Amino acid sequence: MNDFKIAETNSFVKKIKKSEYKRLYKKIETYVYPILKRNPYFGPNIKRLKGEFSEFYRYRIGDYRLFYKIEEDKILIFVVDIKHRKDAYN
Repeated sequence: MNDFKIAETNSFVKKIKKSEYKRLYKKIETYVYPILKRNPYFGPNIKRLKGEFSEFYRYRIGDYRLFYKIEEDKILIFVVDIKHRKDAYN
């Protein structure tokens, strides 16, 4: 099985540049992306969303949630958003 590639949406890149996310982004690059590249479907911190967002997954990083969509035919993961848990499910 080929490793997936990671693509960050423009809105995600814009958001992650804010100071509150800079330290968190280093963790994402170092720990989260390698896990997602190997298997973005399953893991202790991975959950598929339900209802109208069922095409998206979330990865739990402490109090934050990283949201992404998988394009299996392109072997690509689109990272679309990151939110604090208290704001993630509103």
